[in-house]
Amino acid sequence: MNDLMSMLKCLHRPRLLIRAARFGVTEYNRKRDLRRLLKVSVPPSPGRAIVRLMNEESLQEEKRKTGDAGYSITRHVSLLIALMGEARLLGAGSGYS
Repeated sequence: MNDLMSMLKCLHRPRLLIRAARFGVTEYNRKRDLRRLLKVSVPPSPGRAIVRLMNEESLQEEKRKTGDAGYSITRHVSLLIALMGEARLLGAGSGYS
């Protein structure tokens, strides 16, 4: 768990993306959002979700940095929202592993 939290703390993204994600995290619904973002029927544990979300988010970050036409700011912010939501669950020790 500490490794995941350390990895999350090392993420450095533009302030505007982070601010947008912070506004959205209050409406985060893991069942709905993980199903859409990760294309799964049953949400994985927060730890596993974070790993998958970080991989997806890093792809979006690379597209953003290179100016790729496939970059979606909506998807990028949604992934950051999900990362924040899952980090809260993991940090709260809510019985997930």
